[in-house]
Amino acid sequence: MRNISTVAHVRFVLLCAACVLVTVVLAGCREGAELTTTTCDGTGKAVVSRDATGRELADALMAQWQRDHPDADWVAQEKERHELKPPFDNSVLLEGGQAEGHTYGQHDKRDLLLWARETEKFVVEGSRIFHSGDLLQSTVGVSCDMCHPHASNTHPESYPKFQTQLGRVVLLRDMINWCIDNPVRGRHLNPDDAAMRALEAYIMAQRSGTAMDYGKH
Repeated sequence: MRNISTVAHVRFVLLCAACVLVTVVLAGCREGAELTTTTCDGTGKAVVSRDATGRELADALMAQWQRDHPDADWVAQEKERHELKPPFDNSVLLEGGQAEGHTYGQHDKRDLLLWARETEKFVVEGSRIFHSGDLLQSTVGVSCDMCHPHASNTHPESYPKFQTQLGRVVLLRDMINWCIDNPVRGRHLNPDDAAMRALEAYIMAQRSGTAMDYGKH
């Protein structure tokens, strides 16, 4: 489950859509060795052989889609660059006793794959921001990982706690903003900003398995 990538999911969806879309287009084609058709997401064009069918046709459309979207596998690339921990394996939820009315009684393996993929994508987005001074809008070219490689020494498990830099009890997001405002000199984030939520998710994910111990210094 943990090796299922966003790119693999996109490939599956596009392969299915390709068969339907191009079959319709080819049905009206009578002349020429090649034809230009719309790619499966409806935003691009692809030139394919008039005689192409099945896998050959789907691969041609996928190849064009990937050329048009070179950053589509950003999740896999980010995971390769940094030491990201995988989400928890929830397969135990499907081990017997899931009768009607049970919280997880109506879910299956596909649900677990979806949960894991979306959670991991959320965390990976946080990693992308954490490691980029540009995304943090730093005016001095500083990113979070320069002081905290792989989110080390962030201790999200110790919040809430009294933070001496701020002179009050704070949450993790307050300390993230302190770092953005000071060493990073970037854009101050609202508590519900998508970037703030992603940063929190990444930092907490990197401490997976650590016992909560709020107030600890």
